[in-house]
Amino acid sequence: MSINLLEPFLEFKEFRNIDRVTMMSILEDTFRSTLVKQYGTDENIDVIINVEKGDLEIWRNRMIVEDDQISDKSLEIALSEALKIEPDFEVGEEVSEPVKLSDFGRRSILTIKQTLASRILDLSKDNIFRNYKDREGDIIVTEVYQIWKNEILLLDDEGNEIRLPKTEQIPGDYFKKGDSVKAIIKKVDIVNNNPIIIVSRVDNRFLERLLENEVPGVFDGLITIKNIARFPGERSKIAVESYDDRVDPVGACVGLKGSRIHGIVRELRNENIDIINFSNNKQLFIQRSLSPAKVSRVEIDGKKANVFLKPDQLALAIGKGGFNIRLAGQLTGYDISVYSDIVDDEDVNLEEFMDEIEQFIIDELKLIGCDTAKSVLSLSREDLIKRTDLEEETIDEVLSILRKEFA
Repeated sequence: MSINLLEPFLEFKEFRNIDRVTMMSILEDTFRSTLVKQYGTDENIDVIINVEKGDLEIWRNRMIVEDDQISDKSLEIALSEALKIEPDFEVGEEVSEPVKLSDFGRRSILTIKQTLASRILDLSKDNIFRNYKDREGDIIVTEVYQIWKNEILLLDDEGNEIRLPKTEQIPGDYFKKGDSVKAIIKKVDIVNNNPIIIVSRVDNRFLERLLENEVPGVFDGLITIKNIARFPGERSKIAVESYDDRVDPVGACVGLKGSRIHGIVRELRNENIDIINFSNNKQLFIQRSLSPAKVSRVEIDGKKANVFLKPDQLALAIGKGGFNIRLAGQLTGYDISVYSDIVDDEDVNLEEFMDEIEQFIIDELKLIGCDTAKSVLSLSREDLIKRTDLEEETIDEVLSILRKEFA
């Protein structure tokens, strides 16, 4: 019966990677609590467990006293009873009797099994939580087990469940059961006494760890990642710096013919990655952050930066969907506005048309770099419709007003 009781837990120990000393402690504590209920105390009981072999021995030790001298049946045994065990026992000697599992009764044995299962499961959950909590921010490779509408259930090498919510997936991510998924451990919590491990592919740290894995200089600390701005699956900007003047941080991150960055781009679903040199010179840093646009000048007022460019550079500075200018703002920490760098005495600032054009329309035009009448008229009707959120009728009305100004 001892073998039947212990074997499942010994197998469980191997599966859950619980160390031998801890397993022995759990088993002994469980049996001792039952012994206390059975005999009133466990002070005089030896529990011997051999986890490797699956052996369990329980010995109850009692002092022999005269039949009429018993004061505590838990610790003492009458001489007449002791003589039935061994005919040459004498008063004052100690009797050791084996306790069999059958002595506990069926109900107690079931309680022991349930308690063991509960204790080991709790310990396993605690081990998983502590293991993953220490690894927050690290990359993990898992396998897709089940796909739901709002999240994907993943399994690690030990069969632990890991969750990848829809909100933590890159737009364009597509996985099927059995696929390998690389992500960063974002958060580890305990919910209803169960460890919940959340991983992410959109967290900025994921891009940072990928770069560390691909670029030896970043891993060694020779190149420092100062900041990351990212729209997952679309575009990202990374500011890097090297403390060694002999090392080009941008070139080291990109690699020969883009060899290092290409692997990261593929992992991120062809996300466009710009790597720029960090600078403590704020104007220079803002100028670099708007790459590939060529900036004429930068004027800083508090946390606001006014950037002036040639008309043909405005579209590049703003970027498709406004991603370039928004990422530059996130990367530098400045509220960036772009303006046409045109000196024209005949041009008129859009603010002067406030009596005829509503402010929200003027603000929308400024977002695409048009702050003067001529800068708006330099763009075609189709470009204005495509690059703004304004209605076609509104665009036509604005163009009509501005053209009358120069008629």
